[in-house]
Amino acid sequence: MPKATEEATKSLLIAVMTVSDTRTRENDTSGDYLVQALEAEGHRAVERNIVPDDIYQIRATLSAWIALPQINAVLVTGGTGFSGRDSTPEAVRPLFDKDIDGFGEVFRALSYDEIGSSTVQSRALAGFANDTVIFCMPGSTGACKTAWQGVIREQLDSRHRPCNFVGVLDVRLSNT
Repeated sequence: MPKATEEATKSLLIAVMTVSDTRTRENDTSGDYLVQALEAEGHRAVERNIVPDDIYQIRATLSAWIALPQINAVLVTGGTGFSGRDSTPEAVRPLFDKDIDGFGEVFRALSYDEIGSSTVQSRALAGFANDTVIFCMPGSTGACKTAWQGVIREQLDSRHRPCNFVGVLDVRLSNT
């Protein structure tokens, strides 16, 4: 597996959105995990919100965040399944300037080792919108750990080789 070089990593400004009709700040373990994980890597959580599973509310929040020049990345957890009101892909995909097809593919491959064929019920996706990278993953804390540890952490690490997404972001550093 490719490794990070010894140079200092660039600290990114990241927003975290939990898509849920039932979660609150008190029980949003997935959002808590993502904030803790990104901060442990030296990034800064600059926005965090719990948004109902509604296409237009998801789009409104995400659109506001990607319009802010200080946000480099958005991590979205929840609403990627097939049940009830799950609508994150329908809300987010139209905002993408470019899709990152490999994220969903790699996430499901990693997830298969953990939960077997149930992984086909995940519509995890990622893309770029207005120089902001957006990763959408299922709402369980386990799925967030799989996505963060298996893909996102390295792709948001400027030292990761042979490549990472930091090099293609219009990076506004949190330590400036």
